[in-house]
Amino acid sequence: MSIKYSLIERGKPGVAGGGEKRWYAVVKNDGEATIDDLVSEIEKFSSLSESDIRGVIIALENVIHKQLVNGKIIRLDKLGSFYPSLSSGSAETEEKFNVSLIKGAKVNYRPGKRISDALSTAVFTKAK
Repeated sequence: MSIKYSLIERGKPGVAGGGEKRWYAVVKNDGEATIDDLVSEIEKFSSLSESDIRGVIIALENVIHKQLVNGKIIRLDKLGSFYPSLSSGSAETEEKFNVSLIKGAKVNYRPGKRISDALSTAVFTKAK
């Protein structure tokens, strides 16, 4: 298997009119893997039933949700870490800052070493 890519032409960021345009590779996604697909793959490597695996995945999702909304970093060993971050406006002083300046929160993901290393061995093929 390989990661398929296509080429796109982009201008230079921050330059009026784009400046000199150059060609860059972008990933051409090859479909997606659903929970059903993951459950089928996990079944091959374990003695757990489909319903057990699905139950663990759903429970993990619920626990991650609970921990993130409580401001926790979730470390999943070789899988990586999930952690919350904020986007906010600014105030002239600390005293003038209030919660209404917080525009939103999002979840960040930092892959573990094993997952990061997996992409270092990837093979790339130009999409047709």
